[in-house]
Amino acid sequence: MSKLTVARNERGVLRLFTLDMRPEEAKFLREPGAAAQVLGVDALDEDQIEVFPVSDLEELGLYGYLTEGCGISEDQLDRAALEAVEGWVMVLRSKAFKDRALELTPDPRMALAGFFTEEGTNWTARPMTAESAKPFSAPRASPRQARAEARRIGFTLFAVVMALIVGGILWLAL
Repeated sequence: MSKLTVARNERGVLRLFTLDMRPEEAKFLREPGAAAQVLGVDALDEDQIEVFPVSDLEELGLYGYLTEGCGISEDQLDRAALEAVEGWVMVLRSKAFKDRALELTPDPRMALAGFFTEEGTNWTARPMTAESAKPFSAPRASPRQARAEARRIGFTLFAVVMALIVGGILWLAL
């Protein structure tokens, strides 16, 4: 496989690799540093790498895993191609690269099966028009009322603490 370029500060990209390896070799990629080694880089964030046999997904399948588990939109996926994938796969998220620009040189036994972008959060919303949403729209209490409320709360706390102390002393005395 040729080199793959990872852009600096890449976000929301998911790479799916098929692994043409014996199960023992594929399981070894779960060990710290092993995935980085087969990709030809120094280090990766291990929490952003998943290595598993497709059979572990059971009824969900690779298609369901990518849509429901990873947030990949259905229009990016080829269901037939994903259902044909067998054996072990590696899912590699952008966060694994720790915002670094890298050149990946994958092991020849790895094949890039897909390059997908995760759906971002839609931050758009209608403007809020309610009167209570306007700045400084809350009723303001006068400073005198605020002081009176603070005194009331303080006295209540003082009374509770004193009652506990007196109750403790009476309990010890009896």
